[in-house]
Amino acid sequence: MTPDGLRFGAFTLDPANRRLTRDGAVVEINGRYLDALILMVRRPGQLVSKDQFLDEVWRGVPVTDEALTQCIRTLRKQLGDTAGRPRFIETVPKHGYRFIAAVAADDGPQAAEAPAAIEADEPDSPYDLKRTLLLGGAGVLGGGLAGVIGGLIYGLIAVSHPLAPGMGSGSILLVLVWLTTLVALMGGAAVGIGMAATGLGRRQPSPWIIFGGALGGMVVGGAVKLLGLDAFNLLVGRSPGDITGGLEGFILGGAIGLGLWLGARGRDPLPLRRCMITAGVAAALAGMAIPLFGGRLMGGSLDLLAQTFPESQLQLGMIGGWFGETGFGPIAQSVTGALEGLLFAPCVVGAMILARRGMRNVS
Repeated sequence: MTPDGLRFGAFTLDPANRRLTRDGAVVEINGRYLDALILMVRRPGQLVSKDQFLDEVWRGVPVTDEALTQCIRTLRKQLGDTAGRPRFIETVPKHGYRFIAAVAADDGPQAAEAPAAIEADEPDSPYDLKRTLLLGGAGVLGGGLAGVIGGLIYGLIAVSHPLAPGMGSGSILLVLVWLTTLVALMGGAAVGIGMAATGLGRRQPSPWIIFGGALGGMVVGGAVKLLGLDAFNLLVGRSPGDITGGLEGFILGGAIGLGLWLGARGRDPLPLRRCMITAGVAAALAGMAIPLFGGRLMGGSLDLLAQTFPESQLQLGMIGGWFGETGFGPIAQSVTGALEGLLFAPCVVGAMILARRGMRNVS
């Protein structure tokens, strides 16, 4: 096989000109790491031992095993490969590595067939239990972070007015942080697992993550509403009524999935900042629209609690005053709903993408 123009999947390796391209775009890669890739690609299907790497890539320069491990880890990242489900570089424990993808001369008759062969062998199934749970756990952490921040904001607003004797501002702040964090943890878990189970872990997330996020949001929203109403009826004999529920969760979760999918389209690895921004904007728009159609998110639900129990020290009406409203009106609810979506979505999405990168980079 000629060493010029070696094609595998969407990549073309030109050893003579020392260049790796993907669909015509140059892939930036360290010179020594490129030598390691050339060594493996020229011997497809053959074991390349650690000694061969040291002799032909490092040319006798003493290096640790970690240097080779880091080299392979970086190559996998550049190729969009993983150690657990390799499409290009396979680890042979304690011996070395093997290039397992079909390789063809770029101008040969089999060149057009190579990508199809790679795609047929690509282990990119949409569902994997371990991956789903790990990504869902990351969603929990992201949601928890958003809950803590949101609780602090609402708590600081609530304690900014005079309190009844014996009521400490620290207690109110702690209760609100605890409450919002609990709800956000549940929301992050449900939306995260929903998107992970419907394809977020794939090399290219599918539009099904929109449905997964919406379904997860609906389940947790419905559960929070049901348990919340039952708890109030049990403890105090009455409930606050129409607090946030399944419909609000469905809309917000679907918006997060939509924003993430739009940010991820055609990009591998997923761009962290872009996905966080698109998910945040989509969730903010959803959070703004929900109160306009009679729904409530966290701020609206807290205000409804305060209205149901007049003796409550929780007062958010001053937010409405900032917009010329009497009490926590529709404008205040829309603004706070948008801010809640803008806070919650980037935290959940950012945590999940970072976890996804971590899983893909493990060698």
